[in-house]
Amino acid sequence: MIQLRHMKDGDSGEKLKIFGPAILVAIIGFVIAWQYVGPAPPRTLTMATSSPTGAYFASGKSYREILAKNGVTLVVKNTSGSVENLRLLQSKDDGVDVAFVQGGLSALAEQDNLVALGSLFFEPMWIFYRAGVSIEKVSDLQRLRVAVGPEGSGSKVLTLQMLGLAGIDEANTRILSYDSQKAADLLLGGEIDVAFFVDSHRSKHILQLFNSKSVRLYGIDRAEAYAIRYPFLHVLKLPQGVIDLKDNIPPRDLMLVAPTAQLVARADLHPALIHLLLQAAEKIHFKGGGFEKEGQFPTPRYVEFQLSEEAMRYYKSGPTFLQRYLPFWVANFISRMIVMLVPLIIVLLPLFKLMPPLYRWRMRSRIYRWYRTLEAVDADITQGHTHQDLEKTIAKLDDLERNVATISVPLSFREELYDLRLHIDLLRKKLGDGQDREATG
Repeated sequence: MIQLRHMKDGDSGEKLKIFGPAILVAIIGFVIAWQYVGPAPPRTLTMATSSPTGAYFASGKSYREILAKNGVTLVVKNTSGSVENLRLLQSKDDGVDVAFVQGGLSALAEQDNLVALGSLFFEPMWIFYRAGVSIEKVSDLQRLRVAVGPEGSGSKVLTLQMLGLAGIDEANTRILSYDSQKAADLLLGGEIDVAFFVDSHRSKHILQLFNSKSVRLYGIDRAEAYAIRYPFLHVLKLPQGVIDLKDNIPPRDLMLVAPTAQLVARADLHPALIHLLLQAAEKIHFKGGGFEKEGQFPTPRYVEFQLSEEAMRYYKSGPTFLQRYLPFWVANFISRMIVMLVPLIIVLLPLFKLMPPLYRWRMRSRIYRWYRTLEAVDADITQGHTHQDLEKTIAKLDDLERNVATISVPLSFREELYDLRLHIDLLRKKLGDGQDREATG
């Protein structure tokens, strides 16, 4: 029992000598590779949208539902609009990671820490006015009560730019700042004359005004001229009767101008979350509707901020192989581990392939090295010596047998050990036969 335990301990020690350095190299390689593995994505994300009646807020809720299915909590933050969204994105204290931003506002960004993830849909400029008001061109708005959008909104910035081109300002017109829903309510109540909105046709207040008989929609005269002056604008046609064929609303084709809604994020947003947001964007915006054709959005076109490198890869290749077939967190974990394991495998695989042959050589060397002594004893027996020399040979053989008895090898190498013992017995028999011949001679 003691000898068996000694053999096991010796075998373990030998394995440690052989595999220990390889294990140490593996641990060092693991530590080094770990430095290059990016952190796991956060499980909570904050998105700046708009007022609860705006299209940004409605889209934000759709993103929240999709991200929740992937184990990410999206906090949808109400804001006054794109200008405030930009401010929140650039602030380190407000915790906003991604936001909807109206086209044409990139000049307001004070820092270069923002990236675009793509454009999502058109945001037409809607100009509604009371039925009793006569408007033929934008300059006719002078001396009227005009709602231009709330403070902090992209609507107000764009509206004031366009009014300024027509010579309209606070000196000759009553410029009012209200949120979209309040402006719609005041217009329907006759308390203001004109209201500008830059929003999707799906917005609650836009649909409310479409269905009202007390207001009219104004098509922008010289829309193409505005689009040339402001390259971020697109000219859209609202066909006659498209809103209501029965009542023929609008009564004629109207031309509108529209920036695009962009998804903008902080430059340090985790790459995995960028892919997840773009997958959500495809589900929400790909079908189009209204002014957007199927497959037109989301798109890397029409963006004013630098396009994220991860977003660029997504538009070229789509989701990664793992993201196509595995849950988000599983795919992310595996992709992070691949970054670490691939270089380790490249280094360690050859190393560990070398270990078993080296181990076998070490075990067999414990046995085979005694064959040199065995050959020397065999030579002494064959040559024949005096009685004194034979005693020395017997002593060598006894010493060899004692040394071999202490050899510790695993069971898989025990056959070679027993072969060595068998060869020692054969020499002892050969020696005995030689002594018998001498005695009878």
